Amino acid sequence: MTPTELRASASLTGIFALRMLGLFLVLPVFALEARHYPGGEDPVWLGLAMGIYGLTQGLLQLPFGMASDRFGRKRVIVLGLIIFAVGSFWAAVATDLTQLLIGRSLQGAGAVSAAVTALLADLTRDEVRTKAMALVGGSIGLVFALSLVVSPVLTAWIGFSGLFWLTGALALVGVAVVIWGAPPASPPVLGQGRGRLADVLAHADLMRLNLGVFVLHAVQLAMWVAVPSLLVQAGLGKAQHWQVYLPAVVLSFLFLGVVFALERRGHLKKVFLLSIGLIVLVQLALLVLSLGTPGLGGLAAVLLVFFCGFNALEATQPSLVSRIAPRAMRGTALGVYNTLQSLGFFAGGLAGGWLVKSWGSPALFLCCGVAMLVWLMVAWSMQATGRSASLVQTS
Repeated sequence: MTPTELRASASLTGIFALRMLGLFLVLPVFALEARHYPGGEDPVWLGLAMGIYGLTQGLLQLPFGMASDRFGRKRVIVLGLIIFAVGSFWAAVATDLTQLLIGRSLQGAGAVSAAVTALLADLTRDEVRTKAMALVGGSIGLVFALSLVVSPVLTAWIGFSGLFWLTGALALVGVAVVIWGAPPASPPVLGQGRGRLADVLAHADLMRLNLGVFVLHAVQLAMWVAVPSLLVQAGLGKAQHWQVYLPAVVLSFLFLGVVFALERRGHLKKVFLLSIGLIVLVQLALLVLSLGTPGLGGLAAVLLVFFCGFNALEATQPSLVSRIAPRAMRGTALGVYNTLQSLGFFAGGLAGGWLVKSWGSPALFLCCGVAMLVWLMVAWSMQATGRSASLVQTS
């Protein structure tokens, strides 16, 4: 990477990490702490307050992405982070579940993921873009594991509302990183605003990737409805789950070295399909483990394989989207992509809870495996993506 690419990757990964750390810190304790609010005794409203973030983010990713094409990436990112901070502070002073729900909705309204990834794509060359995207994807996995460790400690120290104050403060730090840390962005491409969304939706390979990110994140959230229970059954207390998650995330970064090496040799599509196949196998393994008394070693190994496949897909998918979509349309294409990603979170949590409640964990892992297998079959016919891929080639 050039110095500019390193600076762009580090600063924009920092923005993602700060924002996601603020979100993930709340999740491990949300269901328990929110019950103390008036209205928190209703599990339906409790679940809605927890998941509304994903819904509002999904609805606004595309408008933010399209706005970044027209008005510039940095302006849109700063606006989104400020909205996110306002939502965090609103949740921090909430006195009942309805106000907490409004705060979570505003947090989701700061939907800057598409604009951030589009800016990162603008500032990196094709041959290093997967590596740059891997830093973003890897930071999300690492921050998730870190939050599992520090969230209970921070809650005991600063309280549940204190987590939201911290979240808002981290978002404002992200604003400073955008303004003074990220390299200057190229000016927006004007006069090409019409027809972009239709072009994105008509492009076969982009829609394969959009389907894929929906399935991937639906499966990710759905499987975590049941995985913690399996760890408990294996003899690991809730407070010690990080001892499995954190090593699995860290060790999975070694697999990214294989991804980069194969990409340099022109095998990015093969890595992409292999990663999907790994998660299919993970779901089948979890299905088998859930039928009996799972062993801790087996679960740890399966989760390591999951994070290997997941981190590779987190790196390759947005890289592929940015290669297929021309620069003037990257914000729109990544807006659609991130919309499906957020809606996948929302759908996965909803479907995962229903499947476990109605049919049990084996049915959940079976459905997740089938969903991943369908995605693998759809992705199989995707064209190998070159560095000069054009959006007008719509097989």
